[in-house]
Amino acid sequence: MPQLGITVTEGTLIAWRRQPGDLVARDEAICDVSSDKVDTEIPAPAAGRILELLIEVGTTVDAGTVIATMEEEESALRAPSPGAVAVGGEDGPAARAPREAPRGDAERHSPVVMRLAAELGVALETVAGSGRDGRVRREDVLAAAQGSTTASGAALYVPPAAGRLSRMRQTIGEHVKRSLRESATVTSWIEVDFSAVEARRRALGVTALPVVAAATVATLAEFGELNAWLDGDAYTVHHDVNLGIAVSLGADGLIVPVVRAAQALDVEGLAAAIADLAGRARAGSLSPDEVRDGTFTITNPGQFGTFMATPVLNQPQVAILDIEAIVRRPVVVTEGGAETIAIRPVCVLGLSWDHRALDGAYAAHFLGALRERLQGVG
Repeated sequence: MPQLGITVTEGTLIAWRRQPGDLVARDEAICDVSSDKVDTEIPAPAAGRILELLIEVGTTVDAGTVIATMEEEESALRAPSPGAVAVGGEDGPAARAPREAPRGDAERHSPVVMRLAAELGVALETVAGSGRDGRVRREDVLAAAQGSTTASGAALYVPPAAGRLSRMRQTIGEHVKRSLRESATVTSWIEVDFSAVEARRRALGVTALPVVAAATVATLAEFGELNAWLDGDAYTVHHDVNLGIAVSLGADGLIVPVVRAAQALDVEGLAAAIADLAGRARAGSLSPDEVRDGTFTITNPGQFGTFMATPVLNQPQVAILDIEAIVRRPVVVTEGGAETIAIRPVCVLGLSWDHRALDGAYAAHFLGALRERLQGVG
């Protein structure tokens, strides 16, 4: 089991792609491993033949644990196993790179791909593979299932097949149940005039999310107790804002990649970082380190038109900010000392916070300061 990231010390085996006797090329995926809702393909360290699989599917082991044995290329090629052939002369390039005989669907597609296709109702024979030799990858199935988009460009949700819960959905379920069981969660809301936000995002050519994110990070510098973890009785306030951004994967679930040291980025830098992480999250190419150690999270369901929600805390974080839909409606404004009615873009922001660590006044002051900052951006 390789070290999956700087801070990731274990992984769960979710599928074997090869069996004892199979020939594999160097860097060809031989199994799939999961850590923190991120699936990773584990490549063969060399060309050769698989000898023995030592770990059963579903087992979690530490990095450095031997999970399989194999014999390297030269000895493997002298006695090819049934169902595998080496093409070319003894000294040709094909002799140095094992090749496989044609395989049926059960062998040609990984278990992860077949399970995901079944959940999303995707016929694998209709999917163009982007992997080596046209192999269908996880992101190809997601792209096929989520080919339709909303007017804003967001992928439409594709519900899973009835009666099934994916491994990611089960992981999410356990995470939110634990959060609701352990945290004293309260949600506070505030209404914000987004006129300045809209002007700012248009000027920069970005969405409202990075503008709100930048204002949130700046406000957290004044309200550091929200940029914190509560793990048991251990309360840790962080200097860096490692900003989690909730990304929907449609039927595959939800993942929260992290923009590290977000306080060092301006609006355009945050926009680029968020777009990069979200794109790679939907393509299934995040590393385990990129979904760990967040200190504060933003979720943005308003992009789909909702106007109020109660987000669940992302343990062990003590707060999460919810951005709802930006709606144009009449509001009372003061101009020249007189009140009048004007049409303004308005957004409701919700802050879920852990009452074990904070009180309502502190959360309310944070939301008020955030509103002032957002209404004054320029």
